[in-house]
Amino acid sequence: MLNKIALFFLDDDNQNKMIPFLSILLGFIIGGLLLIIFKYNPVEAYQKLIEGGFGKFSEGEFGDMRRIGQTLLSTTGLILTGLSVAFAFRTGMFNIGASGQLLMGGFVATLIGVVLELPKIIHLPLALLGAIVAGALWAYLPALLKAKFRIHEVVTTIMMNWIAVWTVYYFVPILIPGHYDTESAIIKPTASLRVEWLTEMFDKSFVNLGIFIAIIAAVIIWFVLDRTTFGYELKAVGYNKDAAKYAGIKVDRNIIFSMMISGALAGLAGATYYLGYSQNLKIGELPSLGFDGIAVSLLALNTPLGVLLSGALFGFMNAAKSFMTASTDVPNELVPIIMAIIIYFAATNLMIKSWIKKLGQLLFRQPKKAIQQTVDDVDSIKKEDSVEKKEIDNKKGGDK
Repeated sequence: MLNKIALFFLDDDNQNKMIPFLSILLGFIIGGLLLIIFKYNPVEAYQKLIEGGFGKFSEGEFGDMRRIGQTLLSTTGLILTGLSVAFAFRTGMFNIGASGQLLMGGFVATLIGVVLELPKIIHLPLALLGAIVAGALWAYLPALLKAKFRIHEVVTTIMMNWIAVWTVYYFVPILIPGHYDTESAIIKPTASLRVEWLTEMFDKSFVNLGIFIAIIAAVIIWFVLDRTTFGYELKAVGYNKDAAKYAGIKVDRNIIFSMMISGALAGLAGATYYLGYSQNLKIGELPSLGFDGIAVSLLALNTPLGVLLSGALFGFMNAAKSFMTASTDVPNELVPIIMAIIIYFAATNLMIKSWIKKLGQLLFRQPKKAIQQTVDDVDSIKKEDSVEKKEIDNKKGGDK
């Protein structure tokens, strides 16, 4: 029995799957220790954190729909920006400009939502499409500079963030001025992502259709990356540009596509934020959602399914921290500290893997050489199974 458990810990795939969960566990444990050191009650703090995100689950009470709705609202933007960053990571790019792309997508969506008068069935999709195109185009220049001149995208995307801020700052008062100099006009109801049935279901919260858009986007990105030739080529360029070029893949084209898709996802996040939550646009602000997406992506190990889960975790913590602070003496800074610790452990995944491996070796009652031989045998069997499966699939395809 112990040997089976040990082999589970020694398997490389299982180690990768365990890293996010161990990072979260360690983050909350260390956060609890910090609370004890500073003479706060960690049990009470975490209880109020859960209540802030979901409501009470005591006798006769099964959560608070409004709080759950606000948690889903907070989760929506984090999923989309997390997908934006994760897609870039998986294809060898580092998109630090998600905030700027989000802002430009939100600006175009708001502009369409304010200026045009159309039926909702046309107005809302048009605003969403405008945001996607704006985010993609805002990522095009850094992508072009990377592809043609090998200028690092970290530098160019950071610069584009601030160009976005001041572009919006200039055009909002001219094109869509609001009641105050610091904001745009309110979008028309036909461009809003809010729908009455969701508002009623979640007790007047601001949760909207954006949560469904985020989930659909995650499924599409998973399919593109893991089930299409296009996704394979994008990942191949990210892993090794020289090998991809030798294999006949158009490297420069795929670099541009990769960054533009990442930007499109960030632009879509801007649409869900400004059309679903705020309903107008404040100028002079760079949304933090783009940078939060980096944390979501790291914890998710850059996988679309992982982004859904890590986005939900951070969305819950962001939505719940104010309630925890109001209900206890615990400072508001605790939640960002826990989130930072979680990301630290997720980023140091090699260290976590070494801990898991040592645990497996302690449980496995055999000499070290035998342990390594067993692990190698398991890996060899997995590879043989994978090859055999591919051969069967190819044979089926030939029979058809």
